[in-house]
Amino acid sequence: SPFLFKQEMTETVHDTEGHGYLATFIGKNGRLVILRVHSQGLVTVDLQCCEGDNIAQIDNLLNALEKKLKSLLHGNIRRVKRLPALTRGAAVDRYWPTADGRLVEYDIDRVVYDEDSAYQNIKILHSQQFGNILILNGDVNLAESDLPYTQAIMGRGKENYTGKEVLILGGGDGGILAEAVKLNVYIDQMVIDGCRTHMRKACGSVLDNLKGDCYQVLVEDCVPVLKKYVEEGKTFDYVINDLTAVPISTAPEEDSTWEFLQLILDLSIKVLRPTGKYFTQGNCANLTEALALYEEQLGRLSCPVDFSKEVVCVPSYMELYPSKIYIYIDVIRHLSHLQPDLVEHSYRDVCLLVVCMQFSLMNSGGFSTPFGRSKELPLSPSSPACRNVKTVPPHDPLSH
Repeated sequence: SPFLFKQEMTETVHDTEGHGYLATFIGKNGRLVILRVHSQGLVTVDLQCCEGDNIAQIDNLLNALEKKLKSLLHGNIRRVKRLPALTRGAAVDRYWPTADGRLVEYDIDRVVYDEDSAYQNIKILHSQQFGNILILNGDVNLAESDLPYTQAIMGRGKENYTGKEVLILGGGDGGILAEAVKLNVYIDQMVIDGCRTHMRKACGSVLDNLKGDCYQVLVEDCVPVLKKYVEEGKTFDYVINDLTAVPISTAPEEDSTWEFLQLILDLSIKVLRPTGKYFTQGNCANLTEALALYEEQLGRLSCPVDFSKEVVCVPSYMELYPSKIYIYIDVIRHLSHLQPDLVEHSYRDVCLLVVCMQFSLMNSGGFSTPFGRSKELPLSPSSPACRNVKTVPPHDPLSH
């Protein structure tokens, strides 16, 4: 306390009812120091200052405070950790949480686009490393650097899309469409408009027109579109589902998202040709419980399936130093229990794509953390994120 008094700071001691020591110190220049001594021996010091404060002076203050604490505690400090400053209320928000709840500071330097559509908040922010980043309702979706994500959800170069019919669900950023140039169904025109202008390294010119010689973009809710295709008997060689990530838990508030995933998977199976393939995203590889729950969903389909996994890294989901990679799933449909003579023509592949990155901050107070593909939830009254979608009943696997 005498040390902080010398900094012209006024002390207030607070009653913690026996839970250690808590004091606040307020300076004339607007600085605030919160000193907390926890009963188990942890000592925390938080210093808040205003924009324009002398950073060098603050560093000197913290250095002197650290030295004083070591002296007062007679060298009994086991470890000292100083974290970088968090900037609150800045014009540009640089902080976006990981899928498993950890905080990441991006090198974002400006807001390129920020609008609210009828379905969601749409932000496009510029990163010095990753280019423009699309963020929907606070979730990082895709950056201009993220071609590895697009390639992964399309099969990592193992698929030949020439002459094939491909249905893309979601993917309003245009990244997948630019690579496949096929049929794309997405609900939010404003996302398409924003990406057309500000995400051209990801989508190219494919969103300049919603219909071309070999592709079409339907600005509609994909659920009724899928149901219409089922009724018409229309089928595809590939269905690529880029709508939403696997939910991180089975909490009640996630129920509708699980129901939506099951609904989309069921409808997609119905519109796949006998040798068709289905690709989708998963979530952060650290969310092993959520991924296991998704695998359980695969076991509840109206036909038995198998699956395998692959790993890939996506730059903007963390940093450019991936050390752990990521997972996609082949699901093969078996009809041998129905009609043995159809076995050679009766498989389908369903691929789960799980995006994961490892990020390492190389400066003082750095940390490592993985980050998963975020959600992109359309919010139409008849669509998934309205949280009232119910799964369709099991169907005859040969009905289409």
